[in-house]
Amino acid sequence: MIENLLSFTIATLFLAMAPGPDNIYVIAQSLTNGTKSGIATTAGLISGCIVHTTLLAFGLSAIITTSETLFYGIKVLGALYLVYLAYKVLLSDSKISFSEKAPKKTNIQLFKQGVIMNIINPKVMIFFLAFFPGFLWDKTGNTVIQFYILGITFMVVSFIVFSSLSILAGYFSSLLNEFKFISIVLKWLQIIVFVGIAIVILIP
Repeated sequence: MIENLLSFTIATLFLAMAPGPDNIYVIAQSLTNGTKSGIATTAGLISGCIVHTTLLAFGLSAIITTSETLFYGIKVLGALYLVYLAYKVLLSDSKISFSEKAPKKTNIQLFKQGVIMNIINPKVMIFFLAFFPGFLWDKTGNTVIQFYILGITFMVVSFIVFSSLSILAGYFSSLLNEFKFISIVLKWLQIIVFVGIAIVILIP
């Protein structure tokens, strides 16, 4: 058990540190609205993993992924939601301020958005289905409990890594206040991330 958990933890650490859409999105939120916003987004993204872990533990992930129509429907809904978020950012004021008085989403809103982004991404479900089973330490035992232990481990490690990124990004944001063009770059960065994730979801 210990060896499996250690191997799983190390693998999760590298996966969390590897550049990806979630990392970029968390960093963008931290740069734009500060460290707390980045951590709130991180908490939302990680919390969504509970749903995927539950689906995996009780076998629903396998059922959903075997239905091409249902699976494609989930992908389309997820992509449409992300495109909608990109559209909202496009309509927003590009002159984003890094100051505390700047208008921004509440931490609760960012948390909810992170949860939805994670849940509607079917590739997370497939990743869990492909990644977790290989680290079960007793396939003849209670796999539900084992999957939840792996899920919690994945969430804790990912939260620590993503929160660290948030803190670093939040720190550097205070140094970028005087560079006004950064706000425009961050706006388009968020748009690109949303649309990019939507495209990735729809790619077979």
